[in-house]
Amino acid sequence: MSTSAHVPGSVLPDAEAANAAIRDLVDSADPDGGWPSEEYERLLALWAAATTADLDEAA
Repeated sequence: MSTSAHVPGSVLPDAEAANAAIRDLVDSADPDGGWPSEEYERLLALWAAATTADLDEAA
């Protein structure tokens, strides 16, 4: 099981950090304990916001 630097509810500064948090979540998920879908969706939203921030600024 990986040790995650991610703290639920914290704000991730960029896409790289969001991606790392997603990987940590997937790596640490217990297959018998269910899937943390709400946290996964929250991290995906943070990643999407971070990856499109530059596009918004350029527009």
